[in-house]
Amino acid sequence: MTEGTFSQLEIDASPEALYDVVADIASYPEWATGVKDVEVLETDSAGNVVRARFVLDGFVKEIDYTIRYSHDRPNSLSWTLEESDDLEMLEGSYVFTPQEDGSTEATYSLSVIPRFTIPGFLRRQAERQIVTTALRGLRKRVTGG
Repeated sequence: MTEGTFSQLEIDASPEALYDVVADIASYPEWATGVKDVEVLETDSAGNVVRARFVLDGFVKEIDYTIRYSHDRPNSLSWTLEESDDLEMLEGSYVFTPQEDGSTEATYSLSVIPRFTIPGFLRRQAERQIVTTALRGLRKRVTGG
């Protein structure tokens, strides 16, 4: 992945439980801050989402994009940009590492290059906020609190 940001959060849940939440792409508007709409475009024979279109309430404008997913259940879910008028590049992943105490270390990595002008420090700040908010939303969704 190119330059971007990442954050880690220990969550009292199994990698499988966390993976099931993040792999349920259609439910993102229910728990992922800023996700306004998701349309699943393609699934594989196992029912995993392969392609999806997102509409986000962006910091500057509404952002529309289509991404392609790679699944490695329950270890990771990663994605890359397939198409967008708003973004030049988007790459990200969730990685789940089980801990000895039964919890899981969730790592969210994200790198975004918009097609519109935004100073680099603001882009990095937005990435950090997205990553941190996403992990907190994931923890709340999977643990109920």
